[in-house]
Amino acid sequence: MLKIAWSEIFAHSLPEGHRFPMAKYDLLPEQLLYEGTITQDNLFAPEPLQEQFILDTHAPDYWQRLSSLQLTPSEVRKTGFPLSEQLVQREVVIMNGTVQASLFALEYGIGMNIAGGTHHAFTDRGEGFCLLNDIAIAANHLLKYKSINKVLVVDLDVHQGNGTAQIFEHEPRVFTFSMHCGHNYPFHKEKSDLDVPLAEGTDDKTYLAILRETLPRLVDEVEPEFVFFQSGVDVLATDKLGKLGMSIEGCKERDRTVLELCRKNKLPVTVSMGGGYSRQLAHIVEAHANTFRLAQQLWF
Repeated sequence: MLKIAWSEIFAHSLPEGHRFPMAKYDLLPEQLLYEGTITQDNLFAPEPLQEQFILDTHAPDYWQRLSSLQLTPSEVRKTGFPLSEQLVQREVVIMNGTVQASLFALEYGIGMNIAGGTHHAFTDRGEGFCLLNDIAIAANHLLKYKSINKVLVVDLDVHQGNGTAQIFEHEPRVFTFSMHCGHNYPFHKEKSDLDVPLAEGTDDKTYLAILRETLPRLVDEVEPEFVFFQSGVDVLATDKLGKLGMSIEGCKERDRTVLELCRKNKLPVTVSMGGGYSRQLAHIVEAHANTFRLAQQLWF
């Protein structure tokens, strides 16, 4: 059965007019349930992740200051969210959602998180709506506790996975691949194992051609035992923060390309949703929903 992490805490209350679309974390499961893609049995509510697993990835000083709400105003500003106890609790629940989804992926072939994809969180700091890095925490969990020896991170959010790249810079067992808009946030890029910067306005045809040429070759060369897929939908032409030119159908074909390759190669995959900032929430929800529809069709 397709197992999907979701909790009411995901849709965190923000100040009026905030540009992060928190409502999607309630609207997306509602849509998937309404149309019959999933049932309540597909959803699981993660507990907060134990501190020891956070410290396998993040610096103790940073975690201590974050969890005790002692970040500096500058550090808080860079995360993009007002810091609160509930926000930290939300992050810790999301982290375990991706860890648990990864364990389900080992069992069923795929596991998913309605949230996550927090790839701008570094070892010792948060940025860009990311406080802790769920992909890094879950990858380290598999490496340390589950006898996985090679992980491939496929990050197709419109923004470079800079935090993930930094965290695994000296970890040969994790290969980081980021395909993103070159002239976009973060303006200082880290060095992934493979970065593919795209021109502004890149359309479906160009994007998919590059991905279909690159990803199968990577799977052959890296020989991963596990894949993490950051499936941000901020690649859409309608996205306020994106700068690429993709359609909702093109975004779906992107996801199909990744998921079919994992299925064909019997690679367990964990999918985190990542970003999406289109003015119309319906565009965000539809593009995200396609990822879950494909997972259900391909595996179950």
